[in-house]
Amino acid sequence: MVIIIKPKAALISVFDKTGIADFAKGLARHGIEILATGGTASLLEKNGIKITKVESYTGSPEILDGRVKTLHPSIFGGILAIRGKKEHAEQLSEHKLKEIDMIVVNLYPFEATIAKNPGMEDALENIDIGGVSLIRAAGKNFQDVAVIVDPKDYSSLLDEVEKGGIAEETLKKLAVKAFRTTAAYDSAIDNYLSERLAGEKVIRPFFMHGQEMRYGENPHQKGWFYKSEKLEEACVANAKMLSGKELSYNNILDANEAFELVKEFDEPCCAIIKHTNPSGVAVDNEISEAYRKALACDPLSAFGCVVAMNRKCDIRTAELMKPNFIEVVICPGFEPGALELLKTKKNLRLLETGKIGERAPQMEMRTVTGGLLVQSRDFPKLDNRTFKAVTRKTPSPGELEDMIFAIRVALHVKSNSVVFVKDKVTVGIGAGQMSRVDSVKIAVEKSQGLVKGSVMCSDAFFPFRDGVDEAAKAGVSAIVQPGGSIRDDEVVKAADEHGISMVFSGIRLFKH
Repeated sequence: MVIIIKPKAALISVFDKTGIADFAKGLARHGIEILATGGTASLLEKNGIKITKVESYTGSPEILDGRVKTLHPSIFGGILAIRGKKEHAEQLSEHKLKEIDMIVVNLYPFEATIAKNPGMEDALENIDIGGVSLIRAAGKNFQDVAVIVDPKDYSSLLDEVEKGGIAEETLKKLAVKAFRTTAAYDSAIDNYLSERLAGEKVIRPFFMHGQEMRYGENPHQKGWFYKSEKLEEACVANAKMLSGKELSYNNILDANEAFELVKEFDEPCCAIIKHTNPSGVAVDNEISEAYRKALACDPLSAFGCVVAMNRKCDIRTAELMKPNFIEVVICPGFEPGALELLKTKKNLRLLETGKIGERAPQMEMRTVTGGLLVQSRDFPKLDNRTFKAVTRKTPSPGELEDMIFAIRVALHVKSNSVVFVKDKVTVGIGAGQMSRVDSVKIAVEKSQGLVKGSVMCSDAFFPFRDGVDEAAKAGVSAIVQPGGSIRDDEVVKAADEHGISMVFSGIRLFKH
């Protein structure tokens, strides 16, 4: 560890006072002089920590209801002076200024404030000025000044101080975090004021560089994987890789689609994905049975697949997987024995996501040339009691349950799509066709007769009756679709002619 600075003076001004008293005690114990502002100074004094109030040091009181506290040459001169530069040292001496080599600051909670939909006055009062200025000044002079904006860093910083000083690599990391903090803060202010003062919506997505790919979707393309800094949801981006070779661009796409699909279900669920579309999905009381049933839907397409489960992988499931060529397994965890068994397949990538919890609020984004498409991630709550029966025959309770299952799967299948389900297991999937009737034909052909007696879900309305006619030939017993075609009457008539029950869900499931 190359020690760069041994702090002598620290300025502390924090809104979030978590852990600050203990941190300041540790600094004081090592002879570091502490300057502090307002409420921070009061808290530290109550904890028996010797401090110098900023107004005492600068000779200027806080003014304008605290709007001006630290904006003073005595403060910024001590932060921005380049150590070792003769002219700067002479000016500090001339003006009787001391070097300040540690800044501990966190900001007014602007985002938390505007989340409560306050008036403009309250919002503006929660725009931090002095704090941001301190952070930027310290970050600019990071070779000589440590800037701490995150209470999570207090403990490790104190450890370094106790070992003799702060290392170069630490100073660099702190500076990056500091500017990242002010950038996000300014972006939130821009978003808020742009909409309210200029009538413009602004979005500035922020993702961190997580991984550089060997290549992108194809070998001639370069590829990178960026991760959200704040999202704590169980997902592919937050998954821990336990074994296998490096994830590819396409592995990540497929693993994401697979895992997001199984998160739709409370029951033990397994999804098998190829090129972002499911080849088989099933639920069962046992996760091993869910895997076996999902694989049976289309074992040919499962070659080189991604397997996702919403339960831990147990030894029985691992034994079933071992003979098959699988690219990735992603699940909340691996039970004893299962991980060791799967690790024997040296190229198999094993991803552990941790426990699946609530989905975090997040927007879905896709780029187009010169622009960005953004949409909400939410989905209507499914309740078969809201379905509208439109045929003489009505679906049975079991068929209604299969309809719900099929809709949840169809949500993750590229349009135009149909999904055939029997007993909460997919028995045929037709994905990504330009013509809906072709999706039906492909699903029936690939099912090899399994669709007889199944429920069919269509991701959008049938523009013609031909899709229903093809499903009837295969023996489908019930159909769920959104409805809304100008030929709905023709389509419903076809279902009646074939003795098929049909319901309108009112929910379109396009996926592009």
